Amino acid sequence: MIQLARVPGLPDHYSPELPPGRYELLVTEQIAHATAALGHRASLRPLTRDETPSHLSRHVRQLLSKILKSSTLEDHALRQVELCNVLIHELDRFIKHDGGRNSDSIARAEVLLSVLADQPIGLGEQSALEAPLTPLSDDAFFANSPNDPRLAGELRREIRSADRIDLLCAFITWNGLRIFKDDLRRSIQRGTMLRVITTTYTGITEPKALDELISLGAEIKVSYDTRATRLHAKAWLFVRNSGFGTAYLGSSNVTHAALHEGLEWNVRLSQASSPDLIDRFRVTFDSYWDDDRFETYDSERFAAAVTRERGRQLGGDVDLASLAEFEIRPFPYQEQILEQLAVERDRHGHWSNLVVAATGTGKTVIAAFDYRRLRQAFGSLKLLFVAHRHEILEQSRKIFRAVLRDPGFGERLEGGERPVHGDHVFASVQSLSRVDLAGIDPRYYDMVIIDEFHHAAAPTYRHLLEHFKPLVLLGMTATPERADEIDVTQWFAGRVAAELRLWDALEQGLLCPFQYFGLADVVDLEDVDWRRGGYDLGQLSRLYTGHHLRANRIIEQVREFVLNALQMRSLGFCVSVEHAHFMAERFNAAGIPSAALSANSSPMDRDDVLNRFRRGELNAVFSVDLLNEGLDIPEVDTVLLLRPTESVTVFLQQIGRGLRLSPGSRDSRSWTSSGSSAVNFASGRVSRC
Repeated sequence: MIQLARVPGLPDHYSPELPPGRYELLVTEQIAHATAALGHRASLRPLTRDETPSHLSRHVRQLLSKILKSSTLEDHALRQVELCNVLIHELDRFIKHDGGRNSDSIARAEVLLSVLADQPIGLGEQSALEAPLTPLSDDAFFANSPNDPRLAGELRREIRSADRIDLLCAFITWNGLRIFKDDLRRSIQRGTMLRVITTTYTGITEPKALDELISLGAEIKVSYDTRATRLHAKAWLFVRNSGFGTAYLGSSNVTHAALHEGLEWNVRLSQASSPDLIDRFRVTFDSYWDDDRFETYDSERFAAAVTRERGRQLGGDVDLASLAEFEIRPFPYQEQILEQLAVERDRHGHWSNLVVAATGTGKTVIAAFDYRRLRQAFGSLKLLFVAHRHEILEQSRKIFRAVLRDPGFGERLEGGERPVHGDHVFASVQSLSRVDLAGIDPRYYDMVIIDEFHHAAAPTYRHLLEHFKPLVLLGMTATPERADEIDVTQWFAGRVAAELRLWDALEQGLLCPFQYFGLADVVDLEDVDWRRGGYDLGQLSRLYTGHHLRANRIIEQVREFVLNALQMRSLGFCVSVEHAHFMAERFNAAGIPSAALSANSSPMDRDDVLNRFRRGELNAVFSVDLLNEGLDIPEVDTVLLLRPTESVTVFLQQIGRGLRLSPGSRDSRSWTSSGSSAVNFASGRVSRC
C-alpha cells in the first residue's frame, strides 16, 4: 500500500492518505486537497441526479452521528435535540411551507414504539405488538453465534408485528415450519397476508409443511423446473404499514438445523436504513410471483414431483439400505479420546480409566480401537467385556469383529450360551453373578471393559470389580452421575480420563439436533404416593394402564407433531410392562404398527421386534427401562416419554436413543430423515433435574 505524503496546508486532523484502489467517496474539502496532489492518478466524475440525494444524505448522516456521539454531547440528550432542531430549522429555509412551526422539529427525546388497532377486543386487554430484539431501524448480521440473538427467535418476533410476509425459500421442512406455526397462525388471523415461493429442487421441501401453510391461510407458488431454475434463495420480507419493514437474506432454509445449529449467515435489512434494497427485494419477489415458471401449489402434483426428485438425487435405482454400509474407523473426536487414554497410560501410568461420552458418540467403537491398539503393542490380550443387556453384548461383539477384521472374534456368556475357549468373552453381568469367580485367576484377563459403568455401585458389578485385577480396566458411560450420589470414579482414583458430554456433542454436530415438546398431561398425579424420591410405580401403572383418553391424546399429538406417523421410528418409555403392552395395543388399534418389549421378552422375541422396527415394519416400540441403554438404532427419530422421570441420568439416556446420526439423515446431507423429536407427555414432579 502506497503511503502518500501529507498535503501542505491541510489541518493536522485531516488524513490525506489515499491508498490505491476503487472509491465512491464524496469529494469533501479534505478529499479535494488530497486529490489535487495526486493529479491524473485520481479519477473523479460528477454525481448524477439520481444518486446525489443518497450520497449527500449519507455524508450528512455520518457527520451528524459522529458529532452526536462526541464526548461533549453523548450524555446530554437535550443538547443533542437542540443541535438537531437547529439543523432542521436551517434546512427549513430551503423548503416552502404554509407557515407555523415546522412539524419535523423534534418535540421530545422519545421514540414512538407502537399504535394499537382501534377494534373491539372483548374482555381481554389489548397489548402492543412484540418487537424483535434488533431495533427495526437497524441493519443486522446473524451467524448463530452464542452472544447474538438467535435467528429463529428473531423471525418469530418479526412475524408477530408484520402486516404482510413474503417468504422465498428453497427448502421448507415440517421440523422447521413448526417453529413458526403458531406465530404464523395468530398473525394471519390478525389479518397478515402470507405469500410463499419454494421449489421441488432436490426433493427436500416436505408436502406436509406446505399443506400446513395452506391450512393457515398462506398462498404458495412452486418452481417445478429443477433443471434450469434451481431456486436456492432464502429470504423473508416483513412489510409493515408503519413504514418500518425488514428483510432477511442469507443461507438459512426453513429447517430446524439451519435455524438453530448450522453455520449459517444471514443479514437483516431495515427499511429505515436501507429503503432502496427493501424496494428491490419487493419488486423482485413480485416479479417471481407473476412469472409463469412459478405455479400455484397443488398438493398431489407437488408430492409426486418431490418423490421423482428424491429418486433422481439418489441416482435412480439406488438401494437405500446400501447407503447405511460404511467402514468402521475412528472419527477425529474418537481419535482424540483414544489419544487421551494413551497419554493417561504412557505418561501418567494410569491403567484404569473412565471414559464419559454422550450416548450415540460411539463408546464401543472407542473401546474396540483401544483394545486393538493395546493388542498391537502387547500382543494377544485376553478380554472380558461386561454389559447388562443382551442387545448391548451382541452389538458390541459385532463392532469388535468389524474393527479387528476378525468375524470369529469373541464368545458370549449370556443366557444359555457359554464360552468354549474363554479368552475373549462378552458377558452379561447377570450371568457372571452366577459364576463362582473364586475359581478364576483374578489376573487371567488382561483387559476388562465395563459398559454403562454408572451401574458399578450395584452389588453384582462391585463383586466382579473387586475380584478381577486386569492390566487394563476401561469403564464407559454417558452419565456417571447417580441419583443416590455414589461416586463411580472411586474405581479410577476420582479421575475421568476423557469426557465428551451431550451438550458438547450436540454443539460439535456429532449428534442429531432435536426438538423437545413438553405437552400437558390429562392425568392428575396429586393422589399418587411419593416414596423415596419417586412416584409409586404400582399406582402409576394402574393409573396409566387402561386410560384410553390419555392414550388417544398421545396418538393425536404424535400425528400433530410428527411428519408421518406411518414412517416414524419411535421409542416409547412406559412405567410398567402392563403400560407398555397397553400403549402398543392402542397404537395398533389406531393403525400405527407397534410392539411392546420388556425384560420378560426372550432374546429371540427382542431380536425379532427390533429387526422389524429397523426395517420399518413397526413404527413404535414401547418398553420399560429395557431400551434406556446400549440400543443402537440410528433410524430412531421420535422418543415418547410417557412417564414421570425422576432421574437426570435416565432422562438423558432416553433422549439419547433418538440422537444418533443416520447415514440417510439430513444431518448427512440426504433427504430421508428429518431429525429427531422428543415428546414428553408426563406430568407431576421431576426429582433432581
